[in-house]
Amino acid sequence: MADAPAIPPARVLVIDDEVQIRRFLDISLRAQGYATSQAATGGEGLRKLAGEGADLVILDIGLPDMEGHDVLAELRQWSQVPVIMLSVRAGEAEKVRALDNGANDYVTKPFGTQELMARARALLRGRSADGEGQVPLFDDGHLLIDLARREVRLDGAAVALTRKEYALLALLLRNAGRVVTQPQILQEVWGPSHRHDTHYLRILVGRLRHKLGDSALESRYLFTEPGVGLRFHAMPL
Repeated sequence: MADAPAIPPARVLVIDDEVQIRRFLDISLRAQGYATSQAATGGEGLRKLAGEGADLVILDIGLPDMEGHDVLAELRQWSQVPVIMLSVRAGEAEKVRALDNGANDYVTKPFGTQELMARARALLRGRSADGEGQVPLFDDGHLLIDLARREVRLDGAAVALTRKEYALLALLLRNAGRVVTQPQILQEVWGPSHRHDTHYLRILVGRLRHKLGDSALESRYLFTEPGVGLRFHAMPL
């Protein structure tokens, strides 16, 4: 049997105008085994992404030549590369804007190295040598979610989910490690006319947590980003 093709190191492009941040991230990412490239402006970052490619982009919002939001909007016209936004702006509206416009995660400066590396690993899960993602499947020995078979089991026992409970869980698993915003969830699960009916989502999340043996106080799988959305944690805690 032929050996599986080796997966090259993930390539991370850092777009930030602060020299200290770029140097710090370069050292941290390389220590984790990633290959890195850097850009000090949005325009340079877009050119590098188009010319060299990347598996993950870490993008600062406050750039000297253009807003990070504008960089994100432009790259989303031709690339679905995962993007983590960095910003000193901690406001809820800023986070929602970035996530709704196509960012996969949002980290506020100053940030902890371990947290950022964990978020990067989550977004890079499922990379393969041919660049194709794997079939959505989660199994940590306690909870099994097999989207191909539409099967959910907890400690070996089948979990009966309603159509909307399953739709929410499937949406979060397909975006494992990424924050899915409340409007995105409401639109996909209930439809566009319910994008602001957040009370529906609170009730549904509570029921789903109960069936998965999860808890809002000690979350294992479903994590709430207050005022923003939900994230499925697909790595051992």
